[in-house]
Amino acid sequence: VQLVESGGGLVQPGGSLRLSCAASGFTFSGFSIGWVRQAPGKGREGVSCIDSRGSTMVSVDSGNGRFTISRDNAKNTVYLRIDSLSPEDTAVYYCAGRPTRSLCSLESSRYDYWGQGTQVTVSS
Repeated sequence: VQLVESGGGLVQPGGSLRLSCAASGFTFSGFSIGWVRQAPGKGREGVSCIDSRGSTMVSVDSGNGRFTISRDNAKNTVYLRIDSLSPEDTAVYYCAGRPTRSLCSLESSRYDYWGQGTQVTVSS
């Protein structure tokens, strides 16, 4: 099982970013995928997840809609778009997988497989 994140970098406040998570080595369509971030000196925080079929998505800020998650099972890839970035979004962003067809979860402890992370830095 391999998950590889990409798309991180330095972004100015107010900007947007799209992260990608490429999966290999397992039946991607049978896994729910989550995005979890860890800011310096803080614990892991689940920010968004999507179920195996892409029919149910959960985000930590569903009201504001800054996080948009999607998946392309044909390409074995999950995407996370983050809008209106602020310095508080600075963190390492990880994608994580869990072999389930049930609803996804923002609880990081429920995920079995993890990528190496991609750094997102929001600064002017």
